[in-house]
Amino acid sequence: MARAKAQTGRARTPIAARSGTPRRKAAKAARARPARRWFLRGLVLAALWSTILGAGVLVWLAWDLPRPEAALAATRRPSVTMLDAQGGVIAQSGDLYGETVTPRTLPRHVVDAMLATEDRRFRSHVGIDPIGIARAAFVNLVEGRVVQGGSTITQQVAKNLFLTPDRSFRRKGQEALLALWLERAFSKDEILAIWLNRIYLGSGAYGIDAAARLYFGVPARSLSVWQASVIAGLPKAPSRLNPRADPQAAVARGREAVDNMVAAGWLTEAEAARAKAEAARGFASGPPRGRSAFAEWAEGRLGPVPTTGGAVMLRATLDPALQEAAERALAAALSSDGARLGIGQGAVVAVRAETGAVLAMVGGRAATVGGFNRAVAAERQPGSAFKPFVWLAALEAGLTPGTVMEDAPLAVGRWRPENIDGRYRGPVTLTEALAQSVNTVAVRLAMQVGLPRAAAAARRAGLTGTIPNDATAALGSGSVGLLELAVAYATFANGGWLVVPHGIVAAETDGETVWRREGDRLRAIDATRADAMAAMLREAVARGTGRAAALPGRAVAGKTGTTSEFRDAWFIGWVETPASGTVVIGVWLGNDDAAPMRGVTGGSVPARIFRGVAAAVR
Repeated sequence: MARAKAQTGRARTPIAARSGTPRRKAAKAARARPARRWFLRGLVLAALWSTILGAGVLVWLAWDLPRPEAALAATRRPSVTMLDAQGGVIAQSGDLYGETVTPRTLPRHVVDAMLATEDRRFRSHVGIDPIGIARAAFVNLVEGRVVQGGSTITQQVAKNLFLTPDRSFRRKGQEALLALWLERAFSKDEILAIWLNRIYLGSGAYGIDAAARLYFGVPARSLSVWQASVIAGLPKAPSRLNPRADPQAAVARGREAVDNMVAAGWLTEAEAARAKAEAARGFASGPPRGRSAFAEWAEGRLGPVPTTGGAVMLRATLDPALQEAAERALAAALSSDGARLGIGQGAVVAVRAETGAVLAMVGGRAATVGGFNRAVAAERQPGSAFKPFVWLAALEAGLTPGTVMEDAPLAVGRWRPENIDGRYRGPVTLTEALAQSVNTVAVRLAMQVGLPRAAAAARRAGLTGTIPNDATAALGSGSVGLLELAVAYATFANGGWLVVPHGIVAAETDGETVWRREGDRLRAIDATRADAMAAMLREAVARGTGRAAALPGRAVAGKTGTTSEFRDAWFIGWVETPASGTVVIGVWLGNDDAAPMRGVTGGSVPARIFRGVAAAVR
């Protein structure tokens, strides 16, 4: 009985113990349930807020993103190419685009050069290349400056086509989103084709074909390994590394691109050596970029040209031989006489008298692109080059070339005009007085026929500058531009017709003429009086102050002009040829700050420059 109790007692202990274990577990479970609920709730809330935050970031990045489809279809800004009268390129402006290419239409080494230099993992990444980003970050960290970028070609397409160039985290995020979209919407070859045709490669060239033609004179499909390597090196800094900006930098960058192809396993060492040896051939000279003084003026006068969006071709009046002669004559004169005589600047124009077509224009001592164009923008005192308009007024008032006037001392109030040589010739005909540029006769004529009449004659001939309402106007104290003065002389040379100066005769786009200049001129002077003026101006060259402008065997007419203290010196005249008709040539010399020259008259250096240009008229 006792054993039974004892056994019973031993048996109860584990039962009691066992009966306590579930209760502790239940208690633990009861305490754990709220903690799990809070944990799960936290996970849900974190996921929810992460989703909301992520959606907010996406909205922030994407709310003003452009529609990619519209950007891909955007039209290009057309290039403008100006051709001279012989079909040569004067200047190019705007964006240059070549033929559309695809990776399949290009030699493999051309595509390899671009990929090896810009995005070696292009075929394998998804638009963003974490490996490339990490590699670039490491290299930049080691170098202590930014020497590599981690952007893929897809990202470059996204940035160049759709985004602004500003640097910000938001713009980089948008770039990544668009890169992912591009990878889903297009194949690798399509993305590469977009990049090859749209990437900026310096000097206004967009796309590999435009760059190939500009820098090497060949289409992209004909690029050699070396040429392709030079172009492949340009996207890093196209404005600084292109051959037009810095040929040496372009060669150095091209060698790096060749080495990149070797490192990628796409070129052997022997092929690389042959490619680098080709660098000695240099680059194509190509047409000039930008606009010359003539091109700037001519295109500005033309105004908007109707276009369908394609490249615009402007047919210009510029005669390349005459332009070269004008540049050479001015440069030679300034080189030989400029420093000695204090001549700092000059300008030359040549105009076809019958039509107003500008055949040559030099806007300053250096034939540079852009800058101040003294041929059209500078207004200076014309001096005695204004006198023919006083003589014209006298003819219109009934006087004749044979009318005799007195060359003697003269006083107009306190002003006493004198002749430049200090001499007085006594009675002289109007022809002789104009040929010898007699100041006293010019003032007497202006006072006799009336200053308003002389000013009106000048206005009808095309002069638009200031003409003072006093007797000094007879000696050219007003202001005038070189081109307009040359065009005004054209009325004497062409029988009395006022012509409009112009530089463009036609505009073409997509091979079709979209604009053509219509000839226009207006009767400004009676033909008989114009012929009389032309005869007197021929005498001024034959035996007057313009003798230095004479050309043996050629009919030449013209007038000198010199202002007080030799601040301006002019020669305006024309040469007549059976083949080219009549060409008016104007020359001005002086200084931009109106500093006096040392004894330079219109009959000296300007007349000799005129003769040099006139000799080139055929």
